[in-house]
Amino acid sequence: MVPILDLKQEYLELKSEIDTAIGRVLASGHFIGGPEVEALEAELAEYLGVARVVSCASGTDALFLTLRAMGVGPGDEVITTPFTFIATLEAILHAGARPVLVDIDPQTFNLNPALLPEALSPRTRAILPVHLYGQVAPMDEILAFARQHGLWVLEDAAQAIGARYLHRPAGTLGQAGAFSLYPSKNLGAYGDGGFIATQDPALAEEARLLAAHGAKVRYHHVRAAGYTSRLDALQAAILRAKLPHLERWNARRREIAARYTQALKHRVQTPCEMPYALHIYHQYTIRHPERDRLAAHLKARGIGCSVHYPLPAHLQPAYRHLAPEGSLPAAEAAAREVLSLPMHPFLREEQIEAVIQAVLAF
Repeated sequence: MVPILDLKQEYLELKSEIDTAIGRVLASGHFIGGPEVEALEAELAEYLGVARVVSCASGTDALFLTLRAMGVGPGDEVITTPFTFIATLEAILHAGARPVLVDIDPQTFNLNPALLPEALSPRTRAILPVHLYGQVAPMDEILAFARQHGLWVLEDAAQAIGARYLHRPAGTLGQAGAFSLYPSKNLGAYGDGGFIATQDPALAEEARLLAAHGAKVRYHHVRAAGYTSRLDALQAAILRAKLPHLERWNARRREIAARYTQALKHRVQTPCEMPYALHIYHQYTIRHPERDRLAAHLKARGIGCSVHYPLPAHLQPAYRHLAPEGSLPAAEAAAREVLSLPMHPFLREEQIEAVIQAVLAF
């Protein structure tokens, strides 16, 4: 069996460091906030080259809190992609705004900036591009459009920590970036977690305020209807143990992706890495017109695989009011054809070869 992900192997590689980090927190008695969380925020800010990092309970919260901090609310519209994990849209709705969907580039699966003008309205307040699978969206075009129309840009970098756009880190190109620390991510906690990265101290302060019951000082609340969205110290300590290994892990993912692409490029549609991007392959996602048969074939041979994502947002039962079927054809076609192969930095050579041979045998 070749699993699509192997978190147990990751733990075994770093067992001593992680066990030490957990023990350090248990011995300290500081479980919410405190020095581990503060240190992680500082280390992430240094890694990304930003002025502020605000940790929170999840990537979904990172999106939502940032939208709230930007002042996005009822009556506003936020332009985003239909081909994403549903949290992107949930965050917009939780802020009280309406998602406006723009179709994707079928090569990269990211938002197609050429389609932004048709989504613009007097109610548009922000653009929320998603760096899907670990490749940054075409940010120059997105940022230029946003500047022209006075819009916020919030990057959904949940799958893209360590990715680059013209040598600049994902999540640092717009006014803010939202990151997920879910266990399966390239940098993952042992539970939920997320953070916001920004160069704007005022935006960071507002997001931090909202995440802590609207309080700057305990029991002194200056914003109504704040939230509880915290990263606990245990998760922060674990993430601090992992962060120094992230670049090496991402490099290994790129090596594995190159192996897959070289072997499979004439049999399936392999990922397209754009000239401006350093892709960190959170997922290695291929396309095939007989995706479901290919997936069944791989599973029968003990090869893990998964579909990210089987339905675009506007075809989900809860979101059908956003756009009619057929109106976002590139996203709809991708949802019928995409298939993610095993991808993590702990794949052994014989496992990589097994994946390749299984695909070639289809």
